[in-house]
Amino acid sequence: MYDATSLHEEFDGERVPPGQRETTRFPVLSKSGTPSVDLSEWTLDVWGAVNERLELDFDALRGLDTETQRQDFHCVTGWSRLDNEFTGVTFPTIVEAAGVTDEAVHVMFHAADGYTTNLPLDTCTRREMLVTWEHDGERLPADHGGPVRVVVPHRYAYKGAKWLTGIEFLTEPERGYWEKRGYSNTANPWNEERYA
Repeated sequence: MYDATSLHEEFDGERVPPGQRETTRFPVLSKSGTPSVDLSEWTLDVWGAVNERLELDFDALRGLDTETQRQDFHCVTGWSRLDNEFTGVTFPTIVEAAGVTDEAVHVMFHAADGYTTNLPLDTCTRREMLVTWEHDGERLPADHGGPVRVVVPHRYAYKGAKWLTGIEFLTEPERGYWEKRGYSNTANPWNEERYA
């Protein structure tokens, strides 16, 4: 298992970022409740500045190289849950499978409930960024983003789209749902980048 819990050292910060409190609970937050996602009909679409558009069903996604990682999870509302185990596909694996082009500079994540969130491509191309379907050895529950979500341990959790349905590689930056509503575009927990 890959241990990403020392990630904070790269950002010159403590394991629990400033303004955060540690919890063992896993609170549920979303913009509008939990959508119903039928796994038998679910697909992950990958498009935009890529050489090969991908449409992966659940079996095809799990057929890519997978790994389990130990990660910390930081919510912008002020809580952190440490030592989560997530299993999934690293974002660099998705980049390689799609053949992301040199023109790509930004990534937009799309969710089944209409949610979107964005990150610069160079923030995404890290082993610690996972497209995941399993948490602590169990199938990811629907209220935590199952069947598939993104986890981004080096950013606040709103950058990790729940109920993931699409990854769009952009040639120009765009803002997602919360970013358009005043949340930080960069969302670095160790700099307390909560709001724009």
